[in-house]
Amino acid sequence: IQLMQYVIYGIASFFFLYGIILLAEGFYTTSAVKELHGEFKTTACGRCISGMFVFLTYVLGVAWLGVFGFSAVPVFMFYNIWSTCEVIKSFQTNVTVPGDQICVDIRQYGIIPWNAVPGKACGPILENICNTNEFYMSYHLFIVACAGAGATVIALIHFLMILSSNWAYLKDASKMQAYQDIKAKEEQELQDIQSRSKEQLNSYT
Repeated sequence: IQLMQYVIYGIASFFFLYGIILLAEGFYTTSAVKELHGEFKTTACGRCISGMFVFLTYVLGVAWLGVFGFSAVPVFMFYNIWSTCEVIKSFQTNVTVPGDQICVDIRQYGIIPWNAVPGKACGPILENICNTNEFYMSYHLFIVACAGAGATVIALIHFLMILSSNWAYLKDASKMQAYQDIKAKEEQELQDIQSRSKEQLNSYT
């Protein structure tokens, strides 16, 4: 458990720093995109860094999509247990069905092996589990973890769209700038040729 705590602290710190870096990179790239019609200059290093952030954000988005899927499993499991607990509480007033017939088998979720003992809770044992504070605390924490993973996936997708758009604009702008530089150089050479031809005509006349 302590190892998992340190892992969670490390992941949280990493994503805090990565979020600040993405925010700064987004501001700088967006400012560069806004200057497309002015004196815009971009370097291959800047485009490489933008492409690297796009790739890294894509990989992290896929990874957190898996985390979101795995965090939904305990939420589903705890929801089934909680609904079973509510059924047991309702059967306390209606005694037509004995409580011992109401069971929860944790082994069917694949968390523990089928030969694990005990892997099944029925009747009073399940009711005691339902009445503990740890059960509800774990349930709420798993819900928060699933919601946090979903919010992280949405944020990474949002960043990925913005970074991909800015990277495409920067790539096109660099090509347009190179074309304009070549065009300006050709126009300058054409003007030089015209001016030299005029000077030669003037010298002949």
